[in-house]
Amino acid sequence: MVPLAERIRPKTLDEVVGQEHLTGPGKPLRRMLEARRLSSFILWGPPGSGKTILARLLAQGVGQAMVALSAVSAGVKEIKEAVAGAQTQSGLVLFLDEIHRFNKSQQDALLPHLESGLLTLIGATTENPSFEINPALRSRARVYILKPLDEEAIRKVLERALAHPEGLKAQADPEALNLLAQAALGDARRALLALELATSLGEGQVTLATAKEALGHSILAFDKEGEHFYDLVSALHKSVRGNHVDAALYYFARLVEGGADPLYLARRLTRMAVEDVGLADPGALRLAIAAKAAYELLGSPEGELALAELVIYLALAPKSNSSYVAWKNAQNAARQYPDAPIPLHIRNAPTALLQQLGYGRGYAYYHDDPEGSFAQPYLPEILEGLTLYEATGEGWEQRVRQRLQALREHFASKAKNPRNA
Repeated sequence: MVPLAERIRPKTLDEVVGQEHLTGPGKPLRRMLEARRLSSFILWGPPGSGKTILARLLAQGVGQAMVALSAVSAGVKEIKEAVAGAQTQSGLVLFLDEIHRFNKSQQDALLPHLESGLLTLIGATTENPSFEINPALRSRARVYILKPLDEEAIRKVLERALAHPEGLKAQADPEALNLLAQAALGDARRALLALELATSLGEGQVTLATAKEALGHSILAFDKEGEHFYDLVSALHKSVRGNHVDAALYYFARLVEGGADPLYLARRLTRMAVEDVGLADPGALRLAIAAKAAYELLGSPEGELALAELVIYLALAPKSNSSYVAWKNAQNAARQYPDAPIPLHIRNAPTALLQQLGYGRGYAYYHDDPEGSFAQPYLPEILEGLTLYEATGEGWEQRVRQRLQALREHFASKAKNPRNA
């Protein structure tokens, strides 16, 4: 039997939900469709966000034949076969799912055919193209980022499955659909599988009880007492920030037992290491990256212990949001003064003309002339005296706060008395 997701898939770009930043009026994929001309591109996004559907709709919309391959099973042989087919049809669209699984030589095999225009590539990947796709291939294919579907978009997909002529012959309670949308975590395919099972369990009536049963034990933890998934994540974050290790561990355990993606939790914990522990303990970020790598190496359930260790460490670590605040301050200053002239002496002077214009002239190299270095300005004149970063009194920053104060006082004194430098 044809899977539900395939039976109800959108027939036009207007029926696609959740990626309006790419498909809306004036947006990149919409413009390609309206111009009836595709250029090569790569869709980067999480599972169930619509990569395959968008590829099909765009190829159909411009009237081009498409060959769909998966890099999990395909190789250079299949690429050559696609090229041969393209030669008989004066070009075609090659949709390559999981493109990040192609090695360098396999990716390079695509290049001459993209250069000639024989193939138009639409790649799909869940991995960061910056690391997994060769620069040569990236330069020939734009990267478009797909977002996880929000709950509203997931609910629309579920409602379509119930109303579609080839969908499910079922009725669903609103609270059941809300629960399925929450539990999907941005993955439309996951939501549809759960809806199909709930329909079977309820003999055509999807209730809150059958939705929970379809989702299994995982959703019970998320739905206990009506709490939303992101409420649990928020509780974990705020418990870490508030130095309450027991609460942090409890919420982390509820998320894991509820079926949350441990790598998603690892990313959230890394954010806490940067945003809330920050420079009070610079080692927190290193441990966060190490814990994520340990989970990727060990998997579940062993790898979850590495993440639990990280939760404990972050909750007990000294806290500082000074980096977070300083970065916001810096962004605001850059937006307010986007063109403030850089002092000439700290500009780059790679040519004789720039040297004649004074670029780099009088620059005092700190290691040769510390006092002269302190005496010269670094900020644009309009921003002299600007303070963006303030060290807190916790952890590592407690040790550097006095040095920061002394440095600033030294800068100020030298700026007032440059002759003493």
